[in-house]
Amino acid sequence: MKVFLDDERATPEGWTRVYWPVEAIRLLETGAVEEISLDHDLGDDTRGTGYDVVLWLEEAVALRGFRPPKIYVHSANSSARAKMAAGVLAIECLALKQNN
Repeated sequence: MKVFLDDERATPEGWTRVYWPVEAIRLLETGAVEEISLDHDLGDDTRGTGYDVVLWLEEAVALRGFRPPKIYVHSANSSARAKMAAGVLAIECLALKQNN
């Protein structure tokens, strides 16, 4: 499964659209997500941002041995994109350590 977290952009063909972090995390918990693409700004910060998914993934990999999907960041928010990219790099490093 490919998951696309965004509030405005058109969903790419073949991807499952979700609007909120809790929806993305629920799908990640199934273990069926192979790829996930994240926007940061979702229109209502009280319901979370794409960065919340990055934080969840980082914790799940570090503490529970979760195997992360391929992660993309498609946010137009440059500072948030940089912060999310740093989180993705940390997740990838943690996952590599698990596999060695």
